[in-house]
Amino acid sequence: QVQLVESGGGWVQAGGSLRLSCAASGRTFSETIMAWFRQAPGKERVFVAAISWNAVGTWYADSVKGRFTISRDNAKNTVYLQMNSLKPDDTAVYYCAAEPRPGRVRTNDYNYWGQGTQVTVTS
Repeated sequence: QVQLVESGGGWVQAGGSLRLSCAASGRTFSETIMAWFRQAPGKERVFVAAISWNAVGTWYADSVKGRFTISRDNAKNTVYLQMNSLKPDDTAVYYCAAEPRPGRVRTNDYNYWGQGTQVTVTS
């Protein structure tokens, strides 16, 4: 059974940092793109960041560029999201995703999803 399990969410004050992790099991994702999405209360789930299988390529939403960094450790089958300079607008459930349909990196069109981890940023 394939699973993506997120961890590292929590409460943080504005300006603080959090590091999210997504551990995959059931198969290796070392040859596919992995990504992070988020869904704020009452809003649609949106793209945050993605990383190519070899970490050479990264993609970011404009809203997080320069503050968030995505990385991966293929030996651990894990992807990370380092979030710095957090703002209240970053409050959301953060989801890990793997294996997008071709050309659909910034959309919700992924084959595998985690259950999400809550991030709350207080002002």
